[in-house]
Amino acid sequence: MKKELAFQTLESYLARVPAIVQPFGTGIEDDGSWWIKFAIDIDNPLAWHVVQELGHVLNYLSINERLPTSFVPVSPPPYMNGGPREFLSWVIECSDKEFKPGTAAKWLEERLPKPVDDLTLWSVDD
Repeated sequence: MKKELAFQTLESYLARVPAIVQPFGTGIEDDGSWWIKFAIDIDNPLAWHVVQELGHVLNYLSINERLPTSFVPVSPPPYMNGGPREFLSWVIECSDKEFKPGTAAKWLEERLPKPVDDLTLWSVDD
């Protein structure tokens, strides 16, 4: 499977999620594990809601229904580069080669607001 095709569905979905900033970085390792990296606009009022929703689905959907994914922040050393507006990124990683990026997109689509790009459906309550 070509890398570009493997990530097309997930990239298309994430591009519609409020506060997520393109471009995406992607990779498939020799063992079949994969990752996708992107930024989140920390000035967007929905930024932390997006982090919370992605963290819930991708890291800890339930005790009995764990996905083989993790959603985590990544950064080069701040003292050498700069602050989070420019250098904080987020990565979704998957350790199971059978769990494809398109499958991750489906899990997100089934659990995040529908349609995901309708800002009125996202909670802004703190």
